[in-house]
Amino acid sequence: MKSRTPSRILALLTSILAIPALSLAAETYAVDPSHLSIVFSCSHSSLSYTYGMFRKAQGSYLIDKTNPANCRFRFSVDASSLDTNQAERDQHLRSPDFFNVQLFPAIAFDSTACTGANTQQGGIMYQVTGNLTIHGVTRQVTIPVQLLGEGKGVAGDQRTGLFANFELKRTEFGMNNLLNLVGDAVGVTVSFEGILQQGNAGTPTATR
Repeated sequence: MKSRTPSRILALLTSILAIPALSLAAETYAVDPSHLSIVFSCSHSSLSYTYGMFRKAQGSYLIDKTNPANCRFRFSVDASSLDTNQAERDQHLRSPDFFNVQLFPAIAFDSTACTGANTQQGGIMYQVTGNLTIHGVTRQVTIPVQLLGEGKGVAGDQRTGLFANFELKRTEFGMNNLLNLVGDAVGVTVSFEGILQQGNAGTPTATR
């Protein structure tokens, strides 16, 4: 058997070393529930806006700063955890008139594509496309997600912080009741921090 020349050996080593370098560029984060806020708003009789939030949710995401197409986001929200600071209204929102939480207990988002661009302020804005399931109806949506920052948490863990603000129409998810009283357009704001996971390269998962 002929021995390999030094140049061929160098080329082979270079190709092998390039493979883990690509995977190391991706970082997987688990969302910190204590730094996750999901707030929604909706018009009431065209007179005012009512605000609420979901108090129970979990998720994970993968960030690849070298290639935004590799970024992935997964979230699962407990629909029954909605809170508008008024017990009777919350009970109505959980009923079949709206979320019907007994039949559809979870709201889920699973991304399928992502692009990235720099903001005018020098930050990073991702356009995240994925499947959003509410009230048992799944629709494709594109959500702008801004990377707010990264750094150490108080416990010394490595974190990133992100923010999203977008609008949905509840009728597109089969919630068609009381449109004369409750508006169709729903504003949604999500702010969250994620903790970098050891052995971080890979596909994020979220329990549903």
